[in-house]
Amino acid sequence: MTATLSRSGVLHVKISLADRALNAALDRLWLADGLAPRYSRYLAAMHQVIRASVPLMELAARRCAERADADPLSALLHDYLVEHIEEERDHDRWLLEDLAVVRDDASLSEPPAGLAAARLVGPQYYWIEHGHPVTLLGYIAVLESRAPAEWLADRLALDTGLPAEAFRTVRAHAELDGSHTGRLDAVLDDLPLTRAQDAAIGVNALHTVGALTDLIRELSRDHLWRNP
Repeated sequence: MTATLSRSGVLHVKISLADRALNAALDRLWLADGLAPRYSRYLAAMHQVIRASVPLMELAARRCAERADADPLSALLHDYLVEHIEEERDHDRWLLEDLAVVRDDASLSEPPAGLAAARLVGPQYYWIEHGHPVTLLGYIAVLESRAPAEWLADRLALDTGLPAEAFRTVRAHAELDGSHTGRLDAVLDDLPLTRAQDAAIGVNALHTVGALTDLIRELSRDHLWRNP
C-alpha cells in the first residue's frame, strides 16, 4: 500500500520534476570562473525580484480582506499573508547592502535582468487581480524551496575573493527558508481549496520555475554582459 501525498507534497513533486533546467542554470551561475561579476549581477537581479515580494503579498492580503466575509479561504489566506509579509520585510534592503559591498556603481537597471524579473513577477499581479489571491502560493512555494545550501556563502566568498559581508543575504536565506517552507506546506494542506484553485497554484509554480530559469540563464551568459 502506498501513502497518499499531501497537497503540499504533490506540489513539491511538480516543482522537482520541472526544475532540472533551473538546477543546471544555477550550476553554471556558480562556476568559479568569472564568478565575481556574475554574483554582482545576481544580487541586482534578485533585488529586482525581491523588492516586489512584500507589495505582492500586501495586494493579495487586501484582496483577501475584501472578500473574507463571503470566502473562508480568503480569510485563512489573509492571516498567513500578514504573517509572511513580516518575515519577508526588508529582504530587498539586505540585497542592496550586499551589493554595496560588491561594487561602487549602484545602478540596478541592467536590461536583461530587468526584463526577466518582469516576466517572473508580472503574472502574479494578474492572477491576484483576475484569478484568486491563493494562486500566489505557487510563486512563494518555488522561491522558498530554492533556499541556498548552508555551505554556499562560504564557497562563494572563497571563489570570488569578496568580503564575507557580501554574502549576508545568501547566508540568512540558508537559515530561514527551511522554516518558511514548512509553514507554507502546513497552510497549503489546511486551506479549503477547490480543484481549480489547487490546479492554479500548480500552474503558477511551473510558470515560476520556468521564468526563474530564464532569469538565471541570462545572468550566466557572460558574453551578454561584455563590452564590445
